[in-house]
Amino acid sequence: MKRSRLAALAALGLLLAVSAPTATAKPKPGSPAETHAQTTEIQLLSLNDFHGNLEPPGGSGGRIGALNGAGQCVAPDCYLAGGVEYLATHVRGLRATNPNTLFLSAGDLIGATPLISALFHDEPTIEAFNLMDLDFNGVGNHEFDEGVDELLRMQNGGCHPIDGCADGDGFAGADFGFLAANVVYRDGGDTIFPPYAIREFPGVDVAIVGMTLEGTPDIVTPAGIQTVDFLDEAESVNALVPVLKAQGIETIIVLLHEGGSIGAPGNGAGSVAAINSCNNPTGPIPPIVDAMSDEIDVVITGHTNWAVNCVIDGKIVTGAAHQGRLVTDIDLTISRATKDVVAASVNNVIVTRTVAKAADLTGLIAKYSTLVAPLANEVVGSSTGDILRANNAAGESALGDVIADAQLAATSGALFGGAVVAFMNPGGIRGDIIASQTPGGEAVGEVTYGELFSVQPFSNVMTVMTCTGAQIDALLEQQFRATGNTILQVPAGFAYTWDAAAPLGSRVDIGSITIGGVAIAAGADYRVAMNNFLATGGDGFSVFTQCTDPLGGEIDLDVLVTYFGANSPVAPGPQNRITRLN
Repeated sequence: MKRSRLAALAALGLLLAVSAPTATAKPKPGSPAETHAQTTEIQLLSLNDFHGNLEPPGGSGGRIGALNGAGQCVAPDCYLAGGVEYLATHVRGLRATNPNTLFLSAGDLIGATPLISALFHDEPTIEAFNLMDLDFNGVGNHEFDEGVDELLRMQNGGCHPIDGCADGDGFAGADFGFLAANVVYRDGGDTIFPPYAIREFPGVDVAIVGMTLEGTPDIVTPAGIQTVDFLDEAESVNALVPVLKAQGIETIIVLLHEGGSIGAPGNGAGSVAAINSCNNPTGPIPPIVDAMSDEIDVVITGHTNWAVNCVIDGKIVTGAAHQGRLVTDIDLTISRATKDVVAASVNNVIVTRTVAKAADLTGLIAKYSTLVAPLANEVVGSSTGDILRANNAAGESALGDVIADAQLAATSGALFGGAVVAFMNPGGIRGDIIASQTPGGEAVGEVTYGELFSVQPFSNVMTVMTCTGAQIDALLEQQFRATGNTILQVPAGFAYTWDAAAPLGSRVDIGSITIGGVAIAAGADYRVAMNNFLATGGDGFSVFTQCTDPLGGEIDLDVLVTYFGANSPVAPGPQNRITRLN
């Protein structure tokens, strides 16, 4: 029933994507107009993948739309966007148009965050969203970066077990609720957080279900999630539908930290108009939404940072890019008689920086900026120019080259048995080094600790193990999967060739793999460096778990800082270590 109803609404033009939010008068709570109304207007404001970006993000991650020919971001084709001082103002303005409003997050609120949040274990981000009255956050994969126990601390409060409360005061935890319908303890099967929440509005109740992607164990450090399992997304929410319906709930909202991609211009990056597009959505989300019960009304997504405004299988599907540059405004008209959605409109709203700053968020930023500035602004080296994480056709990036070089330099000594190669996962490279950006007032080309932290924010520990040549070959084959490639970054002196036309499992000829120009031998042993995320099988690289004789080293960020200190000015990597055929 619901699938055909929402599909019909879309066909009639009642499900809209408009260029700007439109405020309409709503009956005041308790007024005669509301008391005798036949419907209730509910507003959902949502975002995803905020990643602790309290301050306005820079570069392409700090704008919506495309630069003009002069390299400028000029409205109406481009808007600078993001920053909690502006986000709070936009959210509060939208909330004021409807007393029946929920503010929601679809995961990765924390994790992979800038230094201003990460140095304090993301307590500043939790405090910021407390100030903005966030209602619920469905867990994302990055919520598990520091493990289940630390995520529970984010909800419940208390000082960090090792670092204490580094800002000098206590930490009360989140005023909003974390939801996790598909994350269960292996011992007992209970969810780590409530699977859903119910909010009452005049004449109707609404359920909010929160989930992360089932594949979370492949992309977080295994040691932190050994006590839990991640279940199928559609099966998890479908199991809740009869439970909710038994309580009289007909309107069900899902916060699902999983995403997809859309066709050109692509994920909201190419044009302002693209933020409300639904051009051939592909990836994990469409089949998951198809498998969900038709009783689901709205699926708010994330993870792949797409900006999307769709109806898939009769369900509203949204995504708000990332880093707080968009807020999705979902307006639902719900019948008080049937409790069903009878009309809907959706609009991705740009979090422009042309509005007034929210004073309370400005104060929060000022507090933590003062605390973090001495470390963030310390100059640790310099670069000859921009060093970027963008891959070439072979999957190699200039910044990936530099990081792999740094990791090999730190582990090639006798202490570690002489590592001869280092592998770096591309998903762990979270930012670029831009020579012209001088956030701490440093000279152009100088690189600060804060900039390197933005590149590698996870505090992974370097590990060196012994792998055979055959295992190195098998490891390289694990880069290529039916779901897409994950090309490990490698240092100078290591080289190989892969063939895109060859079948999976046979894309790398072991004869092409060389160290110092010499082909590796299948039965020989080699000392191999990687971070502890990869060492424990992260990103699906299970071959690492078969290697032997592990030794731990420094934090990966410290390795990069040391490398810049010893080798500045550092040039972009040559991107010539990996060769692609076809």
